[in-house]
Amino acid sequence: MKTNGEKKLPVSAAFRTRACAVIVLAVVLVLLATCKRRGAEPSPVIPVASDEGRPPASYADVVSQAAPAVVTIRSERRIHLPQQYPFYGDPFLRLFRQATPQAPESPGAPESPGGPGSPRELRQIGLGSGVIVNGDGYIVTNHHVIDGAEDITVLLSDNRSFSANVIGTDPPSDIALLKINAHDLPVLPLGDSDKVRVGDIALAIGSPLGLSQTVTSGIISAKGRRTDMSDGSFEDFLQTDAPINKGNSGGALINTNGVLVGIDSQILSPTGGNIGIGFAIPSNMARSVMNELLKHQRVRRGQLGVAVDQLTSDLARRLGLNEARGILVTQVAEGSAAAKAGLRQGDIILAFNGAPVSDPNSLRNSVAGTEPGTEVTLTIFRDGGEQQVRATLDEFVPRQSGPEE
Repeated sequence: MKTNGEKKLPVSAAFRTRACAVIVLAVVLVLLATCKRRGAEPSPVIPVASDEGRPPASYADVVSQAAPAVVTIRSERRIHLPQQYPFYGDPFLRLFRQATPQAPESPGAPESPGGPGSPRELRQIGLGSGVIVNGDGYIVTNHHVIDGAEDITVLLSDNRSFSANVIGTDPPSDIALLKINAHDLPVLPLGDSDKVRVGDIALAIGSPLGLSQTVTSGIISAKGRRTDMSDGSFEDFLQTDAPINKGNSGGALINTNGVLVGIDSQILSPTGGNIGIGFAIPSNMARSVMNELLKHQRVRRGQLGVAVDQLTSDLARRLGLNEARGILVTQVAEGSAAAKAGLRQGDIILAFNGAPVSDPNSLRNSVAGTEPGTEVTLTIFRDGGEQQVRATLDEFVPRQSGPEE
């Protein structure tokens, strides 16, 4: 029945209208619920790395064990300057030097400091490093660290200081052995430097520029280096790019097992600062020198009495050798061990006591590292064939002119 003009929608249209309303309402409810859930979610958490454990690439454990055996060495010596030294009377320079006269004025000289005729004396202070090699106070360092020193002080890692005595020193190898009155000290064991390989990781510990207990890292860059900067040139350096600077001299070069493989000694640099070319005395050479210093307070070295040169491929072929191996004898000293053994100019030395000889420096170090009076066997190439020669080594005399090997 129709009343007041009311219109009635068809059944299908009414159904569609209600269905649309239900769908809209459902969508609204879903959106509201989603917004509610999002508002309730906590803010995202950025994960923080745990500080438990140590990074796998750390050498902290190795350094903590090795560093206490590395010491700082302070050396002092007096330098006497000529009476006419021109800057002593300059009050400006005196402000910056502890160069005030240490000696009394000479008789009859003016009382004012720096006056002509008065003897003048300076104290030169040097800083270097050293390594404790025996718990009873034996310390190895470089000869040049304590050369000419009148007072030597050793500062340990625990800040104790001791006056040191020189057991012995060897300029040709740049090794010195000191002794302090202390016991139960931490020791850095000496490794076998012959087993060191180019590319091995190396850590240098020392006191560069007076900064004690400083550790730098690098690799072994080369072996068997010679720089001709030491007195006598008994050199067989390990080359490293681990930063070495002034004050590192005498300090430790260790491997990742925490054993000593070298004593830091020299750097090659046009500026005097590190450029990644440093040199360390191999531990095997340092051990040999230290043992000699303990026994004799000096180093006794063997001498063969020949001058030698590197053998080239062209020269080897001309001498009948199918490859360039060994070294060429260019001179034999009269009356020497080599002369008595029958070595001749033109011989090619292939091996020393069975070990192949590759260059003049290796033969020099092998001979020098052998006790004088020892009989050695040389394998030589002569007249188209190999033969063996036995020689009894003489004792090397430093600064002797002529053949050194």
